[in-house]
Amino acid sequence: MATADRSISAVLHDIVGNVQDIVRSEVRLARTEISEELAKSRTAAVLLVAGVLMLSFSVVFLLLAMVYALSTVMPGWAAALIVGAGVGVIAALCFGLGMRKFKAVRAVPKTSASVQENIEWAKQLTK
Repeated sequence: MATADRSISAVLHDIVGNVQDIVRSEVRLARTEISEELAKSRTAAVLLVAGVLMLSFSVVFLLLAMVYALSTVMPGWAAALIVGAGVGVIAALCFGLGMRKFKAVRAVPKTSASVQENIEWAKQLTK
């Protein structure tokens, strides 16, 4: 066989070349998958933005309808004041709850612990 006559350096050179080819292929595959997923995400993001925009308009018109309904039994300014105050109270509650939840979120606790552990390990090796 011809392969039995090859030197160790030639075999190692071929192994390194094959590993490089495999890594390059994996990187190309990852790039392709990421671009496909980004395309899907882009479409989903456009649909979500359109939905949020339409929902916002819907809420505005419902609030306007509430003002008109209340203005049949009281002055228009009072109806607008009541609806505005109600929306303001709900917005303040949502903001407060959101801030409380946001403060409870810890950014990447496992990763930061792992990095800290690696730093300590590297310090021990350098001593």
